[in-house]
Amino acid sequence: MRAFTIVTSGFVPLPAENVDTDQIIPARFLKAITREGFGKNLFRDWRYERDDEQKPRLDFVLNQPQYKGEILVAGKNFGCGSSREHAAWSITDYGFRVVVSSFFADIFKNNALNNGLLPITVTDNFLQQIFAQGATSTLTVNLAQQTITIDTTGATETFAINDYKKTCLLNGYDDIDYLLSIKDDITRFEQQPI
Repeated sequence: MRAFTIVTSGFVPLPAENVDTDQIIPARFLKAITREGFGKNLFRDWRYERDDEQKPRLDFVLNQPQYKGEILVAGKNFGCGSSREHAAWSITDYGFRVVVSSFFADIFKNNALNNGLLPITVTDNFLQQIFAQGATSTLTVNLAQQTITIDTTGATETFAINDYKKTCLLNGYDDIDYLLSIKDDITRFEQQPI
């Protein structure tokens, strides 16, 4: 995974609430066993007319060129529904590094963190402040300081993250990489007399 420190980016606003994992990546696209290639089917049923890639729905935010960036800003209760890890895969494969909402389903949040996608929970008020920004606005996410800032207004909020997952994201580690990073400590522990 790519190390995460500070991301300053435009954002894609998706104010819909209760977006479930089947809306994020429909079940009919869950045939692959690797993480690559899922981004093209992110929000597939919302992006295209009758599942036809040649007919994008121009009113859907991912099809509007003024909205781009590495940050997806979603309405409350994002990632509810089934536990499919493919939802996080499709979001990262599309190019997002951060997803912001006022509430995430726990399983989605854990899947996101395990796959290098930073889910940031903000207050409802702060979420509405973000949605009120224009298409050229940017957000800055500082993982070390655990802050998210609306750059045009300077409004900032802090967010919580598990210390272990924070360490992994800052270093670009998955769980195996983390264990390898402390291999010497593990070896020393194993060699201690009982």
